[in-house]
Amino acid sequence: MKKKIVVRMPNPLGDFVMATAALSELIVENPGAHVTVICPGAIKEIAKGLIGVDRVVAHGKEIVAFLKAEQFDFGVLFTNSFSSAWEFFRGGVKERLGYVKDWRRFLLTQRKVFGKEQHLVETYKELISKAPGHAVPRLKFPEGNFDLPESKWMIGVNPGAAYGPAKCWPAERFRAVTEELIKDESVQVVYFGTPDMRELVSGICEGLGPRVIDLCGKTTLTELCQLIDRCDVFLTNDSGPMHIAAALRTPLVAIFGSTCDIRTGPYLFGRVIHKRVDCSPCFKRTCPIDFRCMKQIEVEEVYQEVRKCLI
Repeated sequence: MKKKIVVRMPNPLGDFVMATAALSELIVENPGAHVTVICPGAIKEIAKGLIGVDRVVAHGKEIVAFLKAEQFDFGVLFTNSFSSAWEFFRGGVKERLGYVKDWRRFLLTQRKVFGKEQHLVETYKELISKAPGHAVPRLKFPEGNFDLPESKWMIGVNPGAAYGPAKCWPAERFRAVTEELIKDESVQVVYFGTPDMRELVSGICEGLGPRVIDLCGKTTLTELCQLIDRCDVFLTNDSGPMHIAAALRTPLVAIFGSTCDIRTGPYLFGRVIHKRVDCSPCFKRTCPIDFRCMKQIEVEEVYQEVRKCLI
């Protein structure tokens, strides 16, 4: 009988993408096992494309009943929450591997300490194995069919971030970079974002002409991934789409301020701009002082980094 493995993936999109490397190594280390992935419903559509995953289940209220019915042999928790470990415990998952955090030691049968000063991809991989392999986050999608104008260069821009405004380079600077980029008539710029970022993106794009395309809130997650894959360069704050671009090997320029690129930057790929001022990384959602980490990043510097990716 096949070994039955269940994996609780992280909730944030970027963390989910970073955990795919460890998931790949788990699958390789358990040949022939039947692997079920549990993730937020919003991410389910991209989880279905992961190689070696037999089933994807959206997390919900009935997850404990599902776990009980399936009688899993082994469970991996990439999440840190008490509730996710409690679900695996109540669901009767026989062996439960996870991080010792949030008062959940007694719920786990195999435990690892979380928190080294290293990239989160490596932290996830070390949960799986004492000798992590060389897997990297990778995503793959069929080519999408989109009605976009023809251009030599397609530059994608993601000016928002779900965590909060402290992670976001000022909107007027994204606009200024865009104005510089479209001076080259072979360039078109496509803006992305979630529905709650529509006002931000429409304000940036207003009046910039037909070679600046606003797709904010107008794509599914799969379509977003297909479009990022099609981009020649992707300019972004520290965000889930940043990790998608890295996993798709789309050349990217990532802007960091309040967060730490050593822990959550694009993994082994892409260009990072981070001024490393004395108060950064602070990990705050909103800057309580003068936003120096982002204001020190100049338009010309970002423009030049994007242009380098087009050479």
